[in-house]
Amino acid sequence: MLTGNYLTLFNRLTPYIPQDRLIHDELRTLAYGTDASFYRLIPKLIVKVETEEEVVHVLRETRALKLPLTFRAAGTSLSGQAISDSVLVLLGSWAKYSIGSGGLTITLQPGVIGSHANVFLGPYGRKIGPDPASINSAKIGGIAANNASGMCCGTAQNSYRTLASMKIIFADGATLDTADQQSRNAFSQSHKELLARITDLRRRTLDSTKLAERIRHKYKMKNTTGYSLNALVDFEDPIDIIQHLMIGSEGTLGFIAAITYNTVPEYPHKASALMVFPDIETACNAVVILKSANVEAVELMDRASLRSVENKDGMPYYLKELGSDVASLLVETRAADSQRLLENVQSILKALAYLPQIRPIEFTDAPVEFAKLWNIRKGLFPSVGAMRKTGTSVIIEDIVFPLERLAEGTTELQQLFVRHGYHDAIIFGHALESNLHFVFSQDFNSAEEVERYRQFMDDVTTMVVKKYDGALKAEHGTGRNMAPFVELEWGSEAYGLMKEIKNIFDPDNLLNPDVIINNDPLAHVKNLKPLPAADEIVDKCIECGFCEIQCPSRTITLTPRQRIVAYREISRLQATGENPERLQKFRELFAYLGDETCATDGLCAISCPVNIDTGKLIKELRIETTSPFANAVAGFCARNMSLTTAVMRWTLNAAHSLHSLLSTDRMLKFTAGLRRFSGNRIPQWNPAMPKAADSLKTNSENTNSPFKVVYLPSCINRTMGVAADYSEPDSLTTVMHNLLTKAGFEIIYPAGISKLCCGLAFSSKGFKKQGDEKARELNTALLKASDNGEIPILSDTSPCLLRAKETLDERLRLFEPVEFISKFVAGRLDIQKRNETIAIHSTCSSTKMGLNESLRRLAELCAEKVVVPHGVGCCGWAGDKGFTHPELTAAALHDLREEIPAGCNQGYSTSRTCEIGLSLHGGISYKSIVYLVDECTQPKHA
Repeated sequence: MLTGNYLTLFNRLTPYIPQDRLIHDELRTLAYGTDASFYRLIPKLIVKVETEEEVVHVLRETRALKLPLTFRAAGTSLSGQAISDSVLVLLGSWAKYSIGSGGLTITLQPGVIGSHANVFLGPYGRKIGPDPASINSAKIGGIAANNASGMCCGTAQNSYRTLASMKIIFADGATLDTADQQSRNAFSQSHKELLARITDLRRRTLDSTKLAERIRHKYKMKNTTGYSLNALVDFEDPIDIIQHLMIGSEGTLGFIAAITYNTVPEYPHKASALMVFPDIETACNAVVILKSANVEAVELMDRASLRSVENKDGMPYYLKELGSDVASLLVETRAADSQRLLENVQSILKALAYLPQIRPIEFTDAPVEFAKLWNIRKGLFPSVGAMRKTGTSVIIEDIVFPLERLAEGTTELQQLFVRHGYHDAIIFGHALESNLHFVFSQDFNSAEEVERYRQFMDDVTTMVVKKYDGALKAEHGTGRNMAPFVELEWGSEAYGLMKEIKNIFDPDNLLNPDVIINNDPLAHVKNLKPLPAADEIVDKCIECGFCEIQCPSRTITLTPRQRIVAYREISRLQATGENPERLQKFRELFAYLGDETCATDGLCAISCPVNIDTGKLIKELRIETTSPFANAVAGFCARNMSLTTAVMRWTLNAAHSLHSLLSTDRMLKFTAGLRRFSGNRIPQWNPAMPKAADSLKTNSENTNSPFKVVYLPSCINRTMGVAADYSEPDSLTTVMHNLLTKAGFEIIYPAGISKLCCGLAFSSKGFKKQGDEKARELNTALLKASDNGEIPILSDTSPCLLRAKETLDERLRLFEPVEFISKFVAGRLDIQKRNETIAIHSTCSSTKMGLNESLRRLAELCAEKVVVPHGVGCCGWAGDKGFTHPELTAAALHDLREEIPAGCNQGYSTSRTCEIGLSLHGGISYKSIVYLVDECTQPKHA
């Protein structure tokens, strides 16, 4: 409940920002109180901003009320810089971009996902310089504000070095666009004192030769500890200094409203090798040699790192056979053409030939093979996360040693792990920059364990700074966990500069206070995040937030990370019994925010470092909360599937008839009223709703054909037919029948087809018993129809097919439309490619089955140009959520219409219900890919 100045702020913001973007309920403030670090602060008010004007209003009002605020992009920050116990300002969709000079520059709003920027630049053969491991989830605002780098960008291609211009909103609400001379002139007039102080700061820095040289020396290595003091020696114009100080400032100096990058080449040809050396010293000697070679990335991995992944699927067999002292380098080289790539490889092999090696160095340019090698590196962080004891945290730090002392520093760091009892610790990192990451599990549940961590960090920081003059942070940002050590690394004179910079930009210390500048020597061991046991499905979650980009409900309720945070608190309250009122309130809020709006699509597991499927947790909770009455109804429907689908077909035709009598607007209002009256139990009608399906054609014309297929029309396609936007009159079951017949197949329908169902419609709602019963019934029918798996089985709906693969007899050869057509049908037909642009959508099930590229290739056989909207994952229809919770689909497909180019009038997918949502929000007609293939093919002539 808001009180005091926070209530005043809420009231002052409501004229400018809709109340649904001003969040203050107890569950969501807790859920947003975490980032990827091991800290927690619970905000009083969360504000979702969509425009620069809204940011200005928030800054001015919080400043007037002296309320601190923190900006958050994706919240993948590892050092605690994206949390607040005051006002948390979240980026909304805010993801526009423009490409300039043939791809040489790109201007990005702060909400653009890093990897999406590279998708935009792909046709130009360019990319942005920063390439953090979180690039598939992190947003540009956070990447720039943390000066995040990564495996390939080093210091030459990070945000600081590739910055072209920036739009900044300052603490007082003033805006500066450094690419606009008029804006620069206006700012020079309105903020003369600020610019004068920056100019004076530069002058004093250069006057101190020792300090200036210290700064230059420190930035020859990767360094994100403190502010970017190199801006004071690298640039003369105070506005240029300002925009470079914003890089790595972690939201403590202002807000980055847009950034223009100078892009870098993305070479298409690449090769990788896993090099294994007898010890760390030899590996580090190899790094020194590779520093002058034509390599893109060199990743160091100690023996503990390799041991942590050696038993995982797909790992090279020889990892288990390596000695206890070995170390490895994963090396990648890239080139514009294959000949130059070969020359790079030969040059590298020659340079390293005299070093002792455990195995001969072998480069591969096969995508599948080098992907396996890089999976070793990608699996290191998750390996510790997956193996840690429940309730403990995962710590990941990044430090820098001088390259010539990398081996010595790495060995001493290993000794520190032993001394402090961190026996699961691993070391890996970006060796070309002498940037090491170390990962270990840490228990913060007792004062003794917190003290052990404090002593360890004291030893690490002292070693890195005092003995090696390295950097305490290379790319993760200073945050809260290294803020107490900034002065230790830089010294009092340079630290004094940083305090002056903070005061110049933010004299009231309201922007992300205690981050970077923090006078509390114990700040790094305060506000530690609890990770109590909740359920084994999610207990391994480290709350990194990588899952969030996949979640269709991320903009309206909760993400997988936030569902886990909330459920952990519910479980804790239930276990301790300490606050029954809070527990009841959380359960009530979670019912909608956590359960009802969860699509349970499982895509979160794909981007999760430890493969957690939060949807599985929600499904389990649904099993626990289904009422006896609901179970009885589900049981009746399952036992009477023929009647159930008949009633659904009658309802669809009745709705179609009613729509023909009423206008679309009246139909929408009428059914919306019914839905509200029923407590959201009656589905919401929409203009993309289909009529009932045609009757099944179960006769097969090719009864003597040697090519046979068991066709399993899903219950949804036996129920739903064409919609008003279809140009074809036939239902999918008819079109599929015709296509298979045209290709010469004898079609076999399972006996009792009208009552068969895979059970997905039941199990996804928590009716596990009914879902299992339908699966067993289907299993029996398919074994009989397919001659115990001898004949392939085709399901016309991808989600149903995935469910069947997960639950039915392994002897059954099960295929969804794309896979079956590509493997068995396409080669038996003449395909006439159409000169048109189409859009395609891979369902969640297709994505999980790895069929996205297969869908694209099949579509490209039939159409000249195929569009894959990059920002669309799960469509949010989630079985029937699009009917009962249309807001979920609307949120998931918010950007779809904008991503469909002019001239594209047809879209294709492999799930009838998904196609309803896609048609509704895409503005074009979506239907099964089977329609496209049928239209573009003819029987092959002898």
